[in-house]
This record gives sequence, C-alpha cells and structure tokens, in this order.
Amino acid sequence: MKSNACRRILAELRAHRNEANRAGMARFGIKVDRALGISTPLLRAIARREGRDHELALALWDSRVHEARVLAAFVDDPGRLTSRQMDAWAAGFDSWDVCDQACNHLFRRSPLAHAKVRRWARSGREFVRRAGFALLACLAVHDKEADNAVFEAYLPLIQRHATDERNFVKKAVNWALRQIGKRSERLRRVAMDCARRIAGMDSRCARWIAADALRELEGRGRVGERRAGQAGASAPQRRSSSHRSRRSRSTRAVALAGAR
Repeated sequence: MKSNACRRILAELRAHRNEANRAGMARFGIKVDRALGISTPLLRAIARREGRDHELALALWDSRVHEARVLAAFVDDPGRLTSRQMDAWAAGFDSWDVCDQACNHLFRRSPLAHAKVRRWARSGREFVRRAGFALLACLAVHDKEADNAVFEAYLPLIQRHATDERNFVKKAVNWALRQIGKRSERLRRVAMDCARRIAGMDSRCARWIAADALRELEGRGRVGERRAGQAGASAPQRRSSSHRSRRSRSTRAVALAGAR
C-alpha cells in the first residue's frame, strides 16, 4: 500500500516539474541532479493531505528524488525515528536544504536529537557535520524544555569547529552560535564571549563566523536597551517622542519632495 502511495506522490511531483525553479535552486547552491523544482508550499500541502506516515516517509526517502526527501521529513513520525534511521538519513544528505528541512521539521522533535548534535559534529563529512550544527540551531530555537545550561555547554563544540572552511559547515556553525545567543540575555553574553574567542583564532573562516555573530547579537542588545528605555519613559514623554518622530518624518518627506 505504501509503495502505491509513494508512486502516486512521485507521479504528482513529476507532473509539477519546473525547470526555471531548478535553475533557481542551483543558483542557491542546491544540488539539482535529482531535483524537480517543486515549490515548498506545494510540498507542505501534500504533507498536510497525507498526514504523518512513517512507512510512506521511508519509501519517499528511498526514491532519492530531492523533493521526495524533503517531503519525507515533513510526513515522518518523530516518535518512530530510530538512531539508525537518523544516521542513515544524515549520511545521505547531499544538499543543504534537505539537511536543514530534516533537522527543523523532524530530527529536532526526537529525544535522540541532542545526542546526534555531538555525534554528527564530530563527523568529517561535510553534510553530516552541517546536520549536527543545523540541528543545534533548530534546538536552540524550538527546545523550550531544555535548560539554557545545555546550550551553553555546546559553545566549546562551536569554537572547536569554527575553523572548518567548508561553506556549508561554517554557515551552520555560525547559525548555531547566533541562535544560542538569542535564547536569553545570559546566553547572548556568553555567546558573544565565545564569538570574541573565535575572532582571535588564526582562521579567516573563524573571523567571519565571529564577526557575523557579533554583528547580530550586539544589535539585539542595543534593541533591548532601547526598548527598556522606552518602557521606562512616562506616558507624556512617549507621546512627546512619538510627536517628534512624526514631525521628523514629515520634515524628511518635504525635503525629499523638494529634492525631486
């Protein structure tokens, strides 16, 4: 039955093949030799229609069609994931988007997720290591039950791999660092300390990771300070500030009109 459902869905996907989308995917560094150029909204619609189905997910994954693998991550049942399946799928990643979709929509929901972060980060394979740090980034956003100390303990792992020059790894390492720093004010500070240590490493890649993370996390701190100051202002002060802001925008609009 599941093989019939898989064949039906694959036929549906092939009917929506889009060469222009395939070209666009290639420009974003996505491997397209097995891709059909199917939009993510269509894949989500199919996933909603089919519902959670572990056996269907396995069949879709085994097809090796790019979009079918993304769809497999959407429809699989996290409760039925095994360690062997997670390792096998991670070993099969050959494109960053399949990797990230599987981590964000499926793997992060597994009780095995945190163990896989450390295991995959140790791998020498580019997309397996990316999966480790992409999964860490997703957990930092979505795992509300985990104590922040769990994520602070990952910072040495991030620092250890910050010199990996491979593009898809370094971007995932940076992503994980930034997402950890967004969980709380304390984690923002310790993530920034980690970024500063990374910045001091003799690696162009590490310096990029650090600079990008610091730019975002320092910016979040300034926004928080401004909001705190606004919250502490009295109502008349806020009204006065709002009036000045509107007046300033009006002045700029007049100046621009005059310039034209």
